[in-house]
Amino acid sequence: MPAKAYPEKQVCITGVGQSAVGRPSSQSALRLTVDACLTAIADAGLSISDIDGFTTYLGYSPDGGGISPVGAPEAMLALGLQPTWIGASTEGHAHMGAIIGAIQAIASGLCRHVLIFRTVAQASARAKTWHAAVLGGGPEKGAPARGGNAWTVPFNAFSPANIYALYAQAYFAKYGATSEQLGAIAVNSRRMAALNPNAIYRNPLTIEEYLSSRMISSPLRIYDCDTHIDGSTAILLSHRDCARDLARPPIEIEAMGMAIGAFGFGWHGGDFTSMPSDRAGAMMWSRTDLKPADVDVAQIYDGFSILTLLWLESLGFCGRGEAAAFVEGGARIGLDGELPLNTSGGQLSAGRFHGYGHTYEACLQLWGRAGERQVRDARVCAVSNGGFGYGALLLKRS
Repeated sequence: MPAKAYPEKQVCITGVGQSAVGRPSSQSALRLTVDACLTAIADAGLSISDIDGFTTYLGYSPDGGGISPVGAPEAMLALGLQPTWIGASTEGHAHMGAIIGAIQAIASGLCRHVLIFRTVAQASARAKTWHAAVLGGGPEKGAPARGGNAWTVPFNAFSPANIYALYAQAYFAKYGATSEQLGAIAVNSRRMAALNPNAIYRNPLTIEEYLSSRMISSPLRIYDCDTHIDGSTAILLSHRDCARDLARPPIEIEAMGMAIGAFGFGWHGGDFTSMPSDRAGAMMWSRTDLKPADVDVAQIYDGFSILTLLWLESLGFCGRGEAAAFVEGGARIGLDGELPLNTSGGQLSAGRFHGYGHTYEACLQLWGRAGERQVRDARVCAVSNGGFGYGALLLKRS
């Protein structure tokens, strides 16, 4: 397919919004959703009547864990939207699935302006019961494990931390990575979060504090795990033909990549030191003439710090087994480094938006609106989401 025919070439990001973040919040999940969505619409200079597409990841989930407390139909009614196209549940490519679906809907002519939101209320759920965020609800809930959980919960692996600790152990064993190297990701995230007024954790974190922190699932410590929050993020996509006349210069979607698989879905091939994210990275770079060296800033998925190492390699910023050395000490991934990383504080310190905070931050950086954490002259940003399903975007300032 000629590059100009790729669907993402027809679509731009034209507005973003994010609610206040709480742990927990005093606002309802629906209120947070409305706040983020209205902010994104206003950010693009559009009105409610202009929005003809609407979607979310994951779709409403009734499990009580706060992972997805608001569905698209409920939010549509609260906002007064009348969309032509509304996205279905997007379990497949996980966090990036709603964005990929919206790109395809716009490129196919079904709609011109798609509003995407991601809302979580996991902090509120955890405040009510400790096992609210445990896979399958934990042994107290007593419900049968289904889907990917059926491969972990019966074996007392009640947290994704147990799954990704396997990857971290294998990576340490194969490549000689150390806890000090892995900890550089958490320390860098906290340093960035200190510059983000909407981040949950803003106090400094030293590598010594990291190394003395509580072990969760060896070798992953508490600071290797993202933090539950209440909040909502909204992203507005528009067809490039109408994006030029809006309030902000459109952010071009230069390329996208996707893949699915891995242990969380009950299947794994390989040695636990790589993921299907390799395929997502390869697909993304095959759809552009840009190279990893052209990227000015990166927002790399950090549900657990080991995922960040694996994604750095999947996206070609490091060779296989080299990511731990790349991040060591934090100089290369700091604001003035060769690849500023997770400049909002990421999910480890800013809060767990399931990757949508990463896309939001990418847009702020490319628009030059990131305040004290702004990367100088940022023109190209790579974004990756996911540890079960995988998505990657290469975004470019117009």
